[in-house]
Amino acid sequence: MNTLLMMLHNGLFAMIPAVGFAMVFNVPVKALKFCAIGGAVGHMVRYLLMDAAGMSIEMASFIAASCIGFLGVYWSQRFLAHPKVFTVAAIIPMVPGVFAYKAMIALVEINHLGYSVALQTTLVENLLKALFTIAGLALGLALPGLLFYRRRSVV
Repeated sequence: MNTLLMMLHNGLFAMIPAVGFAMVFNVPVKALKFCAIGGAVGHMVRYLLMDAAGMSIEMASFIAASCIGFLGVYWSQRFLAHPKVFTVAAIIPMVPGVFAYKAMIALVEINHLGYSVALQTTLVENLLKALFTIAGLALGLALPGLLFYRRRSVV
C-alpha cells in the first residue's frame, strides 16, 4: 500500500513540471493533459521499477522514457500531431538534477579546497550517474521512433 501511495504521489507531482515545460514549449492547450499524463506515467513507472524491482536509476529511466515514447507515438497517430509534442515535456521531470548538482558542487570544492580522493569520487560517481541517466532518457525517447518510423525493414 505504501508503494502504491508513493507512486501516485510521485506521479501527481511529476505532472506539474511536465505541464510547465509544455507551456514553455508552446504545446497546444488540448495536448497539455496528455503531457501531464505522460509525465506522471513515466515517473510512476520509474519509481515502481526502482522501488519494487530494485533496478538502477539509469535502467529504470530508460524503460520509463520508452513507455513515454510509446505513449507519444500512440497519441500522435490518434490526434495527428508530432510525437515530440507529447513526449519532450513529459520526460523533463525525470532529468537527474540532484546528481548533476552534487557533481558540480564537488567540482567547485575541488577547485576551492584542493584535490582529495573523496571529492574526486563524489564528482565521478555523480557525474557518471547523471550522464548515464540522461543517455537512458534520450535513448528511451528515441526508441519508439526508430521502431515505428523506419523506412527500411529491420532485417
